[in-house]
Amino acid sequence: MGTKQTGSSAGYGNPPWIFTGSALYQLHLVKSKTARAFIPKEFRLVEAFGYTLGGFFLASYDDSPAGTFDELVVLAGIVWNPPTSCAWAARVLVNSDEACMHGRKDVGLPSQVARFSKRMEPIPKTSNKGNHFLSMIGLSSFPSTPPNDFLDIKVAEIKGPRAMDMCNINILTPARKLPSKEEWMGPLIKMSLPSFSGRTKHNPNLLKYSCQIECRVRKVAPAKVSGPSTLKAEKESCECQNQSSIIEQEVAPNKRNLSISVLLSKPILALQFSCLKMKVEAPTVVSMCSSRSH
Repeated sequence: MGTKQTGSSAGYGNPPWIFTGSALYQLHLVKSKTARAFIPKEFRLVEAFGYTLGGFFLASYDDSPAGTFDELVVLAGIVWNPPTSCAWAARVLVNSDEACMHGRKDVGLPSQVARFSKRMEPIPKTSNKGNHFLSMIGLSSFPSTPPNDFLDIKVAEIKGPRAMDMCNINILTPARKLPSKEEWMGPLIKMSLPSFSGRTKHNPNLLKYSCQIECRVRKVAPAKVSGPSTLKAEKESCECQNQSSIIEQEVAPNKRNLSISVLLSKPILALQFSCLKMKVEAPTVVSMCSSRSH
């Protein structure tokens, strides 16, 4: 598989491009037939029992070449690239025109401009009623449930004068941090997230790029994702693992609807990235002459 370096946009400056902030990386079991709608046919999908590993990457950047902005990357699945594997993005939503154009032209991403509406909703503090008597005499060893908040993020895709609802992401967050800030944020790690991109109308080349991430990471409760309000009635009457079929059975399914089905698929792991520093290298153009070698 041959590669060659691509150019970079003037607005973003020379690579590598540095992003800092925080993120939620959530992995889902995605139906293989849904993932294949996004992935070029020459790639081999990493799958088992009709499912692949997808999900989303939800980031809030406080500094980047495009300044402050939010990003939701919908991950369709994993493709095999010997000797490792790479993720494929089904859709990228950003509330920055500059970041959208950079993603489309320079990184080959299916980027769209979107609106991110955020609202914090408190959850009432609850106590352990089963230990009420022990608490009265000072013998209870089970403290009451600590207060939490829900961060509700509504994402709407902007199409000219219209704003089309994409999803609502509901994240459980602690109302206050634990005494030890470093313990609460988790250990410091370094990792690389290789990805393929391209084959879009803005960048027809097949590209490969790498995100080098340094952050504090900890496992958290998976965020609850709901679809657009037009699907609310059907969504509420179905189990989480069946929600994707609602969209797949529409009369005229498209990639936007299939992206929503990825978001509504079954979550299996959620990781919170704090003190995030992400370095993105310039993509390379990939020759697929040996892409299907096993």
